[in-house]
Amino acid sequence: MDLHLQSSTCNLQSSIKITGSKSETNRLLLLQALYPGVSLENTSNSDDSEVMTKALTQNPAPKTLNPEVIDIHHAGTAMRFLTAYFATQEDREVVLTGSARMKERPIKILVEALQQLGAEISYEENEGFPPIKIKGKKLTSNKVSLLANTSSQYISALLLIAPKLENGLELTLEGEITSIPYIKMTLSLLEEMGVETSFIENSIKVHHKSTIYNLQSTIESDWSSASYFYSIVALSQTGTQIKLSSYKQNSLQGDSALVEIYKHFGVETTFQENSIFLTKIENPQPRTQNLQLNNSPDIAQTIAVTCFGLGIGCHLTGLHTLKIKETDRLEALKTELEKLGAKIEVTNDTLTLEASTTINPNTAIDTYNDHRMAMAFAPLALRTDIIINKAEVVSKSYPDFWGDLESIGFNISQ
Repeated sequence: MDLHLQSSTCNLQSSIKITGSKSETNRLLLLQALYPGVSLENTSNSDDSEVMTKALTQNPAPKTLNPEVIDIHHAGTAMRFLTAYFATQEDREVVLTGSARMKERPIKILVEALQQLGAEISYEENEGFPPIKIKGKKLTSNKVSLLANTSSQYISALLLIAPKLENGLELTLEGEITSIPYIKMTLSLLEEMGVETSFIENSIKVHHKSTIYNLQSTIESDWSSASYFYSIVALSQTGTQIKLSSYKQNSLQGDSALVEIYKHFGVETTFQENSIFLTKIENPQPRTQNLQLNNSPDIAQTIAVTCFGLGIGCHLTGLHTLKIKETDRLEALKTELEKLGAKIEVTNDTLTLEASTTINPNTAIDTYNDHRMAMAFAPLALRTDIIINKAEVVSKSYPDFWGDLESIGFNISQ
């Protein structure tokens, strides 16, 4: 499904309800599978969370048959978290697989860490990549180490199963740690469950907890999804305001850095009860923005497109994890922004965009099976007509996205 976004104007006053954070939901779904006494509210309605739910509630196959095959499609978080989960499920044998792109995304670091703990995991096709066969067993070792600059999803996968290990877990991170907010999110959720944890320098400890009774958790709405509305407000006229719910001022999500980052683009955030109000208070200064996004790489695409739409330059760093996402997000951004007339350079870790006031109209944006490519470019409809190819990809994290854009004034047709 290709969508034509005709040059639009955002309503001066709008209100959007965004469902729970995909990151928090997927962590809590795994904990709920380990501890059935946990109940959840405001879960994400994303494809990724539905895939997690389906995988975690699938009935085990009879032992006499071949291993269960669990296909997680494009869901990278599900692949990492479920690898750790099924490694602990005694007497259960599964093959975890996914899309063609998922088979190109590395899993070796996590597999080797789990093998340090005693897990039995093998590769079905290419060494270091899905699909993988997992024979669940009781893991008794409690010490593991891995590189600190690896994906936080590998680290979180280990931490999430840690309280069910009979001796808990001592995790040593070697080198400089990246994506600290996502690690802290996982530890905070564990602590909310009553699990004792510590994070001192490069050492993380999670203690064993056998049972959790009658615990209810309400999931905060997704800050990554909020980023697109920050971009919309930044590209709108002064006085435009969008209300988003439900959000916390002391969020566990690293992408809540949007509150400070978008001040540079003239957007003020006000917290009121469980909502945030995004208000365009001024037009931004035309100076180049230098931003370190180690702790919030998922909003890099949104920020780069915001800067392009505002005609200002940016230099973004800390982006190395974007190379192994649904697509190589840095190269994809470069290709699509150049179609629009941008001058842009990327490395393995950085993106540099020159200031420019030219935007090529009626440009068709390819989405690369990447939900964030579709949503990050959509706000440019406030500047020019734009076409989003394979727009249905947004269902991975935000199925209601296009309907929500129409509700705030965007003109969208097929």
